[in-house]
Amino acid sequence: MITTDILTDAQTYLMNTYARQPLVLIKGRGTKVYDSDGREYLDFVSGVATNNLGHCHPRVVVALQKQAQRLMHVSNHFHNEPQIHLARELVRRSFADKVFFCNSGTEAVEAAVKLARRYSREVLRRDRHEIITMRGSFHGRTMGSLAATAQEKLQKTFEPLVPGFRYVPFNDAGAVERAVNEQTCAVLVEPIQGEGGVNVPNDGYLRELRGICDNHDLLFMLDEIQTGMGRTGKFFAYEHADVSPDVMMLAKGLGGGMAIGALLTTSTAAQAFSPGSHGTTFGGNPLACAAALASLETIIEDDIIVPSAGDLGRIFLKGLEDLKSRYAFIKSVRGQGLLLGMELDFEGKEIVTACLKEGFLINCTMDTVLRFMPPLIISSEEIDLLLETLDRIFKKR
Repeated sequence: MITTDILTDAQTYLMNTYARQPLVLIKGRGTKVYDSDGREYLDFVSGVATNNLGHCHPRVVVALQKQAQRLMHVSNHFHNEPQIHLARELVRRSFADKVFFCNSGTEAVEAAVKLARRYSREVLRRDRHEIITMRGSFHGRTMGSLAATAQEKLQKTFEPLVPGFRYVPFNDAGAVERAVNEQTCAVLVEPIQGEGGVNVPNDGYLRELRGICDNHDLLFMLDEIQTGMGRTGKFFAYEHADVSPDVMMLAKGLGGGMAIGALLTTSTAAQAFSPGSHGTTFGGNPLACAAALASLETIIEDDIIVPSAGDLGRIFLKGLEDLKSRYAFIKSVRGQGLLLGMELDFEGKEIVTACLKEGFLINCTMDTVLRFMPPLIISSEEIDLLLETLDRIFKKR
């Protein structure tokens, strides 16, 4: 089928839930993808911070092929080896003692909300249910995670929302302290707000939140769905703050391109769940876990990938700052590692379209923030190509 026919079928048969770009991607290798017309693009979106090792990494592909020949799915009424091995490696690399697997980030958030409420009631024996989250946050689109997401534009028309969430400004620990009441059971925060515009908090913010949670017997829960697995230059973003959560959500970069989510907790917090209290049919299936394990082991064994994300991020950020110094319509640049944002004083979709025509995939969030999330294997030369392209595009405005 030619591209126009495929796009016609898409318009005919798919629900209109995405403002998709008018191209059909059919192949990906490393940092590049190819459309149905054979055109090549450098990918600075990487599946929204998902393809950390690039597209179709050989080790992940082989792991999938081998596992698909052995066992693709089995009920969680039984054990499967890839799930156990993946849980062990995540525990070894993090603060956590226990892991629950699901299928996505939003499912991991739903599990965290249930765990926080049940922990307060069943373990602490305190009837509390409210969770404090931050304005501008994004935690998912299911009803619980949508209620946790403090963005009215995303919640509108889906009311009534799940009750039990209190919203406070991001990067304001004092506001969190003031919001705590007799109903509060947890604080949920992203170390960096990705969908909210690549908002980076001040140094000390996460440590202050940790202290507030300790003082009030609250669970400190980190949504590292977008920041985890090396994206910020550390394996997990909380490591930059020298602080550990009680609960952490992972997805995106965990699976090497396969759909998987995870909830990581301390042994203390994990007491909240018992057989029958939570579950999933497909979560932790052998195929997804085999892919995630291959991706995780590759990142661990190639000990350059994660620190390189930090080094390349600084190079990239410096290049974006140089552009800011030359174009008054760039309001700010910010981010950490290979999760970077450039805020414009106009809507960024025209820049996204212009980059697409030049062979680069980028993203815009919050209408005016260009967001850059390339694979962690991106090269400095490829970053320079994008910076040069942005410069050419900006000169035409």
